Amino acid sequence: MSSPAGGTGDGGTGDGGTGDGGTDRATAFAAGAGGLVLAALLLVALNLRAPLTALAPVIDQVAAGLGMSSAGVALLTSIPVLTFAVCTPASAVLVGRWGPERALVVGLLAILVGTLLRSSGSVGAALVGTAVLGIGITLGNVSVPVIITRDFRRRAAGVTGAYTATMNAGSTLTTVFTVPLAVAFGWQWALAGWGVLAAVALVAWVPAGRSLSRRHDGVPTSDTRAQERQRATAQRGLAVLLAIAFAGHTAGYYAMSTWLPTILADRLGFDAATAGSGAAPFQLAAVVGAFLVPLGLAGRLSERTVATVQCVLWLTLPVALLLVPQLWWVGVCLAGAAQGGIFAVIFTLVARRSPSVATARRTSAVVQTGGYACGATAPIALGAVYEATGGWTAPLALLTALLVAMTVALWMAAGPPRVATAPSR
Repeated sequence: MSSPAGGTGDGGTGDGGTGDGGTDRATAFAAGAGGLVLAALLLVALNLRAPLTALAPVIDQVAAGLGMSSAGVALLTSIPVLTFAVCTPASAVLVGRWGPERALVVGLLAILVGTLLRSSGSVGAALVGTAVLGIGITLGNVSVPVIITRDFRRRAAGVTGAYTATMNAGSTLTTVFTVPLAVAFGWQWALAGWGVLAAVALVAWVPAGRSLSRRHDGVPTSDTRAQERQRATAQRGLAVLLAIAFAGHTAGYYAMSTWLPTILADRLGFDAATAGSGAAPFQLAAVVGAFLVPLGLAGRLSERTVATVQCVLWLTLPVALLLVPQLWWVGVCLAGAAQGGIFAVIFTLVARRSPSVATARRTSAVVQTGGYACGATAPIALGAVYEATGGWTAPLALLTALLVAMTVALWMAAGPPRVATAPSR
């Protein structure tokens, strides 16, 4: 089948692909089981950001309760993103050995255990629990794109958009409700209580994962070595471009998530409450942005066109803050939608352009390793530039340059594909 950008299948099965012997299984899956798997997958997605964003609203109470310094609190917030960068290569290997179904079960168990450990009341447990939580989310970050590539390739844009929107909805949920829960029950119970999301996802995913495992029993799980070598060479350039694009995106996202309220306060004179409220749409609009990508592609826009529009929208925030700060709210809303859309664009391209599931797993690992490494360091870098220059002009100019690099890389990556893709499902 031709992809929207012109790629054609080559008849190979790919890693986990269905050849002629898998057609009946694929038809049965699409007819019924696919909906149940997708529902379970979205419950998993609720857990891939929500436990992290739950911490920020009660960070002062956590610091006071544990007697932590500001450096210790900063470590609690930075450990997960560092874990994403450091543990993604190992997670990709484990997903390849265990299969994404089992890897997601392990990941959800780690998220549950990490959530409870983080809330147990000691500094050591909080640090270990946060690291365990990050490892669990990393397994999910790697596994979900593999499942989308293998089982939902024909609907990759829509499923990736739903997955991205659900992650952002989970973040919004914990951001809004953690403080009321902390007021009623204390910060430990408020944070630990979000473990229920992981427990519900486990209950849903275990039978869904078993159905996927049975579906793929007896189906070839790899291409020939010659096919893999040929495709790996062609795929390498795409992986590099998407890694650059994701690095720019995550650097922008974590930098703005960290500094946007401060920038609004410093450049526009807002008080803390107003600055915090003004920054909120940057997160909330991502839910809308994640659905703009599949809608655009369904409307027969090319992948390059959709990607370029999202990049331009992302750029409106630093440009507005630099040149027309009175229009900050336009930039916040447009860039908020775009940061959800860019994530969906990048991982839709991973799913659509990877000729096999093994290739998709490796490409996703390369993209996420570099991207999250930049995401972990970007807030520190922008803060250092601010301290050195005494203002936000240079940091915002640096952020603009990163987003321009993202735009160029994604424009190149979203052009007509240079590799053949596996048959779509």
